[in-house]
Amino acid sequence: MISTAEKRAIFDWDEFVINMQRQTPVDLSESPEDKRKRIEKLEGNFEEWKKYYFSQYCTSEPADFHIRSSKGVINNPEWYVARPWSRELSKSGLTMMEVLYLTLTEKKKNIVLTSNSKDNAERLLAPYKKNLEKNPRIIADYGVQEQYGSWSADEFITRKGVAFRAIGKGQSPRGTRNEEIRPDVLLIDDFDTDEDCRNPDTVDNDWNWIERAFLGTRSISNPLLVIFCGNIIAENCCMLKAMAMADDYEIVNIRNKHGKSTWPQKNTEEMIDRVLSKISYASGQGEYFNNPIVNGKVFKKLNYKSTAPYKAFKFLVAYCDPSYKSGKKNDFKALALVGKWKDEYHVKKTYCAQTTTANMLDWYYEILKDVNGVTPVYCLIEWPSIDDPIKLEITAANKRHGITLPLKADERVKPEKFYRIESLLEPLNRNEKLWFDISLKTSQHQEAMEAQFKALSPTSRAHDDGPDAVEGAVFAVNTKSASTDTNATKWGKRKPNSKRM
Repeated sequence: MISTAEKRAIFDWDEFVINMQRQTPVDLSESPEDKRKRIEKLEGNFEEWKKYYFSQYCTSEPADFHIRSSKGVINNPEWYVARPWSRELSKSGLTMMEVLYLTLTEKKKNIVLTSNSKDNAERLLAPYKKNLEKNPRIIADYGVQEQYGSWSADEFITRKGVAFRAIGKGQSPRGTRNEEIRPDVLLIDDFDTDEDCRNPDTVDNDWNWIERAFLGTRSISNPLLVIFCGNIIAENCCMLKAMAMADDYEIVNIRNKHGKSTWPQKNTEEMIDRVLSKISYASGQGEYFNNPIVNGKVFKKLNYKSTAPYKAFKFLVAYCDPSYKSGKKNDFKALALVGKWKDEYHVKKTYCAQTTTANMLDWYYEILKDVNGVTPVYCLIEWPSIDDPIKLEITAANKRHGITLPLKADERVKPEKFYRIESLLEPLNRNEKLWFDISLKTSQHQEAMEAQFKALSPTSRAHDDGPDAVEGAVFAVNTKSASTDTNATKWGKRKPNSKRM
């Protein structure tokens, strides 16, 4: 019997074929000479070729990284490219169009695709098969491709003698020939799995299989194209090993280093914001930023309780890590309000968001308004952030709020970020000497702050502006307290000083 999932897959492919036939009509009135010239012109420009034959896939203009990568694949018969690209950047779709271009123009003859399982490999090969069966423009220009008797989900050979085969990780690919031709295109897609990457021995075994069994099917004298598609899903994975061996690779995330969509023609900022808002920070980094995060390597949890009231502190420090950029989509800006009570450090307020400099400065005014003069607040910002642009922002903010912000640059020469955060804050947190106010738990700012603490590790590329702000505040509190009594301020009324009366 056909399973529900299989029925759904069949329905989806039927709908796809109908749409494909609707979107790629054939001009039956075209003369043979005009047809020849059109095909010749298209074959001379891969970007135009793929738009003509795969208009149902090419719904958005390609990004520059797509075009760069395709040039390497199309122009180099012997080529090894790794594509550690984010989800929604069409790495599998582009690979299919490139491979079909190379096979239909008779540049490649024997294609083998592997994935983490046989079923997944067949799923990834299915679009190749369906386009060769049903794409009207391919059939009109290159002839009927389907060859009865040699046409199954895991293996098929076109009437022009081009072979396609799908195998799962660990299966034997030896002896994979198409007549006298050994594989000249090897595709590796969605190969790493979270479970496999938890075991270094499994990763090593998987890589050995790729190098010895899978890549070993090639001919020495015949050029080979290798395309490895996937994400960097772990600190030890086959994608990283492939990148080390590849002739070419480019890490492409859903957003670039400037915080902008890497494929704005398809993925708008609003679309990306929506997707990322519905998943955890760790998941977003892993799926869309090639940044695998193992939560809890340094900070397994943070401590929460009702912290001391403002009047219990001799002073408070509001410390900001501004990330040095003013754009909304760049690094996180973070601010922490911290005071020392007895031998504990109480984090009274946290802000942590991808926002503008103006909004960041507003956080200081919110803190000053909330503390309301009950205790002194030292407002610090990481040096050298008080430059001319931020001075203009401060002037505007002072006018906006009607008060002058007493902001000072922290001129401390800071050691390497991870190690100073770990050495100062981890022991305090582990020994329950660093406490976040319980009221912060429901805040989106604190949610981002906690995610960054849990993601912290010496090798992680996760954002760490939140922990950096807390470390800066705690360090400043210690520095300010060094020459004074660090015991808690006593509660109650101050005794009159007769000398001042």
